[in-house]
Amino acid sequence: MLKAQKIKVRDIAITGVLITLVFSTTMFISIPLPFSIHDGGLMHLGNVSLFIAAIVFDKKKGAIAGAFGMSLFNLLSPLGLVIWAPFTFVIRGVMGYVIGTIAEKGQGKNIWINIAAIAVGGAVQIAGYYIAEWILYGNPISPLLSIPGDVVQIVASSVIALPLLTILRRYRERFTS
Repeated sequence: MLKAQKIKVRDIAITGVLITLVFSTTMFISIPLPFSIHDGGLMHLGNVSLFIAAIVFDKKKGAIAGAFGMSLFNLLSPLGLVIWAPFTFVIRGVMGYVIGTIAEKGQGKNIWINIAAIAVGGAVQIAGYYIAEWILYGNPISPLLSIPGDVVQIVASSVIALPLLTILRRYRERFTS
């Protein structure tokens, strides 16, 4: 029998702020990349926010923030990326959940577990967008061209996120207690 869970207003508010953070850092902090098809070929800081949501807060907030924040970017972007929204919703939701699930093993405090979580989440992103591009373009070869851009995005976001995670993790209790 399923047990009903109470949803706290604080959790809804934090999740809303995280969605806004993911959306804003995806939409407004971006650099064009020449070797990526999806997300308009952008290096954006949305992954940094997704990593923070999933590792500092939890897997559910990470999944929701990633799915809604980045899909909202696809829907509102002036680059005409609406077709990507359903794929992004699933890929980024799974990515956030996976990262949060792995990171909770080290309570978000173990740098090596966080790196592993981001690496596995990055693999989800790469595989997910490869499949999405294959479906959209009907060609299994052309999506290979986006993999270098995905790798650059994941590595660069990791370099930024990992030091921030250490700092933000210390203050998490202020947000969640």
